[in-house]
Amino acid sequence: MKMTMKPWALCLLLVGALPGCAALSGLSAATTPNDLYVLSPKSTFDERLPSLEFQIAVEEPTATAAVDTDQIAVQPTPLRVQYLPGARWVDRAPLIVQSLLIESFENSGKVPAVGSSAIGLRADFLVVTDIREFQATVPQEDPEAPLEIDVRLNIKLIDAFSDRIIASDSFEALALSETDDATKVAEAFDQALGNTMRRAVEWSVREISSYGAPRF
Repeated sequence: MKMTMKPWALCLLLVGALPGCAALSGLSAATTPNDLYVLSPKSTFDERLPSLEFQIAVEEPTATAAVDTDQIAVQPTPLRVQYLPGARWVDRAPLIVQSLLIESFENSGKVPAVGSSAIGLRADFLVVTDIREFQATVPQEDPEAPLEIDVRLNIKLIDAFSDRIIASDSFEALALSETDDATKVAEAFDQALGNTMRRAVEWSVREISSYGAPRF
């Protein structure tokens, strides 16, 4: 005898991923192969930025275990973290942010040399990043409202010779995804991260320029 599953029963099976079958239609794709998504560096900056004479190394950002993954984090409630089904980043989020920050510094045209601290670059300054927010959030007041993508980076600039923190600040940007479609969510992440990185890079260049040469 052939058995069929009621629609409400299917919803119950899927609710473990994110609450509300109607709110996040992407849940129906939970059993399909994962689509991989990339994010892009910033390429446009304030032309008035000063040019540096120093080398910069960008360390791998720190992040909580919820973000230190290649899965796309979604918070259905403030105290609950889950992941978008059927979609992943091409790498762990901290490695993506590190790579894009390096490219963004390069694209500014204001830094003579920038790279990863992992390659042994003898840098004058270190850029140390903590990823404080990197997730989509389901609005609590209206679960049917667009997903809110929140990206917040805390940046510390360190004199590599004296090991002194010369400046510290946080940069945050929000973007909306009208649907839970993974492509739309990734596009909103790209917008939020891009806005955050642009401000972080411009701030870093100005702070290092103001500080001057490393001090022993």
